[in-house]
Amino acid sequence: MAAMDPASLLDFTQELNVQLLDSVVNAMNNPLTPQQQEIANQVLTQLKDTPDAWTRVDKILDQSQNPSTRFYALSILESTIATKWNVLPTDQREAVKEFIVSMIIRMSSEPQQGTDRVFIRKLNMILVQIVKQEWPHAWPSFIPDIVGSSKTSESLCENNMAILKLLSEEVFEYSSGKMTVAKARALKDSMNSQFSMIFELCMFVFENTDGVSLIKSTLETLLCFLSWIPIGYIYETQLIDILTMKYLGAESFRNLTIMCLTEIASIKTSSSPGEGGFSEQIVKMFTQTMKQLTIILPSSINIKEAYNDSSDFHQQFIRALALFLTSYLKTHRKLLESKTDNIEVRQLLLDAHYYLVLISEVEDTEIFKICLEYWHSLTDGLYNESPYTVSTMYSNSYSSFNTPQPTSPRRELYKDILTLVRKVMITHMVKPEEVLIVETDSGEIVREFMPTHTDTLNQYKTMRQVLVFLTHLDCSDTKSIMIEKLHRQVDGSEWSWKSVNTLCWAIGSISGAMSEDDEKGFLVTVIKHLLGLVEQKKGKDNKAVVASNIMYIVGQYPRFLRAHWKFLKTVVFKLFEFMHETHEGVQDMACDTYIKIAQKCSTHFVHKQTGEEVAFVDEIMDQMHTIIHDLTPQQVNTFYEACGYMIAAQSDVTERERLLTKLMHLPNESWDRIINMLTVNINHLQEKQTLKELTYILKINSAVCKPVGHPFIVQLARNYMDMLKVYQAYSDIISAEIQTNGEAGMRSQQIKSMRAVKKEVLRLMNAWVTKSNDNELVMNNLLPPFLLAVLTDYRNNVPQAREPEVLSAMCAIINKLEQNIIPQVPAIFEALFGCTLEMINKDMSEYPEHRANFFELLKAINQFAFPALLAISPDQFKLVIDSIIWSFKHTMRNVASTGLNILHMLLNNISHADEAQGFYRLYYTLLLDHVLAVMTDSSHQSEFEDLAANLAFMITLVENNKVTINLFEANNQSGAVVNNSQFVRQHIRELLTGAFPNLTANSIENTVATLFSTYMDPHLFSQTLQDFLVNLKVWGECEREQQLEKESARIQLEEKQKAIAVIPGMTKPADMMD
Repeated sequence: MAAMDPASLLDFTQELNVQLLDSVVNAMNNPLTPQQQEIANQVLTQLKDTPDAWTRVDKILDQSQNPSTRFYALSILESTIATKWNVLPTDQREAVKEFIVSMIIRMSSEPQQGTDRVFIRKLNMILVQIVKQEWPHAWPSFIPDIVGSSKTSESLCENNMAILKLLSEEVFEYSSGKMTVAKARALKDSMNSQFSMIFELCMFVFENTDGVSLIKSTLETLLCFLSWIPIGYIYETQLIDILTMKYLGAESFRNLTIMCLTEIASIKTSSSPGEGGFSEQIVKMFTQTMKQLTIILPSSINIKEAYNDSSDFHQQFIRALALFLTSYLKTHRKLLESKTDNIEVRQLLLDAHYYLVLISEVEDTEIFKICLEYWHSLTDGLYNESPYTVSTMYSNSYSSFNTPQPTSPRRELYKDILTLVRKVMITHMVKPEEVLIVETDSGEIVREFMPTHTDTLNQYKTMRQVLVFLTHLDCSDTKSIMIEKLHRQVDGSEWSWKSVNTLCWAIGSISGAMSEDDEKGFLVTVIKHLLGLVEQKKGKDNKAVVASNIMYIVGQYPRFLRAHWKFLKTVVFKLFEFMHETHEGVQDMACDTYIKIAQKCSTHFVHKQTGEEVAFVDEIMDQMHTIIHDLTPQQVNTFYEACGYMIAAQSDVTERERLLTKLMHLPNESWDRIINMLTVNINHLQEKQTLKELTYILKINSAVCKPVGHPFIVQLARNYMDMLKVYQAYSDIISAEIQTNGEAGMRSQQIKSMRAVKKEVLRLMNAWVTKSNDNELVMNNLLPPFLLAVLTDYRNNVPQAREPEVLSAMCAIINKLEQNIIPQVPAIFEALFGCTLEMINKDMSEYPEHRANFFELLKAINQFAFPALLAISPDQFKLVIDSIIWSFKHTMRNVASTGLNILHMLLNNISHADEAQGFYRLYYTLLLDHVLAVMTDSSHQSEFEDLAANLAFMITLVENNKVTINLFEANNQSGAVVNNSQFVRQHIRELLTGAFPNLTANSIENTVATLFSTYMDPHLFSQTLQDFLVNLKVWGECEREQQLEKESARIQLEEKQKAIAVIPGMTKPADMMD
């Protein structure tokens, strides 16, 4: 590379030195020094960015033998096609087309090695990019050309199939976000109108060649077409016969064939049993496929074992088979069921389900999820033939549960299959989130510290719903299978940690799906056997596994516990025993189960039960010191919170206050001792033990405040002033430390512990205010001393010592007090706004908690105390506007989203205010500029909908004459502009023209005109903006498609959840309203 100057490659007055280019590319990929690589990278980048670089591609490809150089040349051409194709003269475009086509024909007609295959795939992709630009208007003969040339050579035909496949993918799968809606629609219409020639080519291959490679390529291409081609090509031709009778049985083509059949099976022809007139062909496809399947994979084979011993190719077939069976049965099961008077169809239908049962046994998570989705669909459908009503769900007796009902023909048809499915669900049940004890890969039983993965939780939820459906369909069968499996745990014939876990997780999952009588007998048997098992098994690990399952199950059956007081009391005492068990995870589960029971059975603890001398909560509090002795501070917090739920259930005010005072006796005793010590010697505040105890006490207070809510004021008032004095004292100590040692003092453990105490004070205040229901009490009694202690301290501290919890506490206060807080907002604003903004306006990442809380606080002021914002000085108000703009420029999604919400709220609020026109004069154009700038920034794609909503609202203000001052005069413009609507249109045009010179004036004019004609229709408005962003090459692949899918999925999920929620047993006990 040193022999010649690489920069000479940029001189287009000279002939290109391909040999020098090769050496530069080699230096880039295999540099001798970092400097050499940097120079090579700079030259190659500049060369690629040169407008005429594409004119040298042909020479590079003709003369270079270096694969990397050749790929570099193709990347130049690809870039030109993507960005400059439409500005090239027609003759140059034709020359590029001819060059690419001839190179593809030449290379695909020769035997290809590894690098050549990759290279020709790149050529194919470039050709498809040209086709997307030229076809059909400037290249109407493309499809006839490619079909005609395919019949001259098998190798050329194979490559042409790859090109057609790419084109189909680009048009039907990846068009969203890459091309405008109109362009995508035109290409799809062209593909459809000329598809007959492509289909004839596929059939020509199937009927006239035995070449394995070509047949595979054709099947792959056909697979891409099947989702969108007219259905007649499938059911009115010989295609299905060819797939099922010719290729399914051939091992080489089996996987691709079953994938094609799956795609066909997924096509919904009609919702009626007649299936749009194709019922005979649809059934024929099923019977022919099943007959072939019995030869390929006899039902006598143990699919689970065969899968484990198979190659990847054969494992892929099992996965593909699962997809075919589930896709076909979900789409056409009703059609097959309507023909079960035909013995062959009936048997093959049952065989298909039996195959799915066997496949469900395979130890592969993805395969199991495929089958699980189908079992959910089947059981859901069978249940909904005769569902239980909402009134039944909420009745106390559940008397109509599981009563004998006339068995429908469909339920009878699948009865034996459903028994097998129950066994599969039980043995494959995944861990629910409540279970904290897991078995590691090395066989150890440990506490799980990582939260359960979302996929696992979703799978558990689906499996739980399937088991609930199965229980409703045949409660007796479900119970007998579970009890039989439990017996085998007790007698040891099937004992293992995994089997006892999955069984107990399954038992816990069907809570609420039985009648109370069935549930009582079932649960008594289960708990009896498990208690016996925990005594029977030796070793801490075995006992921990059984104990975790006992706790999980009892936590899932609050209805049973509420109905059986003695059993509830026994269970709670058993939990107290487990709280002393040192095996990791057992104490956590005991506390978690205790709080769950406390939430669902709270009234049973505070009311004296028959045969008891006192309420159970009193009995617990009397023994509290012993019960919590071995618990960690976090576990103690959970315990106290659980007791808080009990106290909250006591409706008698006097009794509730007594219980709260009794519950808080231990922490208050410690608090009083510390406060008394401080009156003697304030230096005790700085002792390590004091800091630890104060944090511990305050956390207990917050834990109890959460469930008790407003009545916690009795406890809060008791210690409130002392608590604020402690806060202020620690603030003074921290400030003194900073004055003495600077910011380095912040790093000491002692200062960190002091800040922890301050944080807990703020969190407690936040927790109570959020639950309070007496705004006058907050305003007159609690707020003044709180503001005095907190605001000045926050403002005067160094940034590193400011607690973000101050901002969240103030946010909670404003959200609670709403307009009542307006008189206090100036003081809050003065203390918090400027100094916090100084902390976060240097970059977009430092102080993330302060950043998020700051904008939430601004949102609260905007929402509930907007008049206070109008009362601040103009300079301060400008700071607010600047901070809002700063917020929605963030790439942190939560901050940007909050900022855009604030902006929309601000624009809406100001439109009703007397100060509106002055605001528009100063800020309308400024905000419009920034919204448009962020809109066209690719790093803000996730905020698109919020940005579009703000832009539409700003246009609405102008078009509806809400903005009456002359914006064009405010912006020193006049002349042809006569009103605000014209001015804003012109302003947007000028902004876009200046920012994007690659766009034509006509394109920008059309976009602006369409925006102003669609601003009242959110969908059309968004679509116009999306098309514009596509033209800017701002949006990446599938952005719009992902947004549409997300919105569609959200709506479907909400509808599904509403339907599911009315089924008894579907809502977990912890999630049910009492």
